[in-house]
Amino acid sequence: MRDWRGRARRNLWLADAMLLMVAIIWGSSYAVAKQALWFYPVLGFLAIRFGLTFILLLPQLRGEGRRAIRPGLPLGLVMLGIFLCETWGVMLTSASNAAFLISLCVVFTPFVEWAMVRQRPSNLLFAACALSLAGFWLLTGGTRLSLNLGDGLMLVAALLRAVLVCLTRRLTADRQIPPMALTAVQSGVVASGCLVLGLSLPGGLPAVPQSPAFWAAALYLVGFATLFALYVQNLALGRTSATRVSLLMGSEPLFGALIAGLWLGEQLGLQGWIGGLLIMIATLGTLRLGRLEAPVASNSGLPART
Repeated sequence: MRDWRGRARRNLWLADAMLLMVAIIWGSSYAVAKQALWFYPVLGFLAIRFGLTFILLLPQLRGEGRRAIRPGLPLGLVMLGIFLCETWGVMLTSASNAAFLISLCVVFTPFVEWAMVRQRPSNLLFAACALSLAGFWLLTGGTRLSLNLGDGLMLVAALLRAVLVCLTRRLTADRQIPPMALTAVQSGVVASGCLVLGLSLPGGLPAVPQSPAFWAAALYLVGFATLFALYVQNLALGRTSATRVSLLMGSEPLFGALIAGLWLGEQLGLQGWIGGLLIMIATLGTLRLGRLEAPVASNSGLPART
């Protein structure tokens, strides 16, 4: 009995440590993407990033993985909109702001669900929304409100992520679709869409950059922020609860702001930090409340983040 309990505690500790590692990786993805965009435009960068992801995950579409094709196509179109807004947003605002603002998708999700299935959120979720709005106000300047285009695009991306979560639940409910196969289809749609849009521009896309820094950033996002993160997420869900997974990975914005400060030299200031932390509190509270009130999830337990 003691050996069993000891193994269970070790497994839980390992799962927690791996989830925190993923939160750090995801937090760093904003600074990494911002660096990659110094070398190549948004459409070309996304086509390369998700094209590589699709190629690596292509074997997942064999056998039962083919079930992912039908729901993956519309979900991929939503994801295309998300990453166009998110990547342009990262380019036009600070990586710190981007990390905090994208986490608002968690607060938006119950309200998107309300619009889609007429299920009214609880009063506590309205309070979380008010708290996140206060945080957003402080993060973007308070009385000296300085909302730029990048911040606006991150808000649109957060809203679209909420739509993606609800749509994924609707299209994959009770269908046992492998998460890796679904990510493969979505990645293929994003890569194809960006390539078509990029080539349709006057002059098309520039030559692929040769800079090692660009390719290091692209491979890091593919290998760690997508493939490794999805593997850890699914592994952890087999060892601990979805609530614990959500709360641990909800620390991503804090790591994003810290890494942006250390790596890119971005400074939020006291008011910005207070605003960001208010958004984090609202996000974590919404995650916990949502899991307690309605433990409904996609077949992987959490929406895939790429």
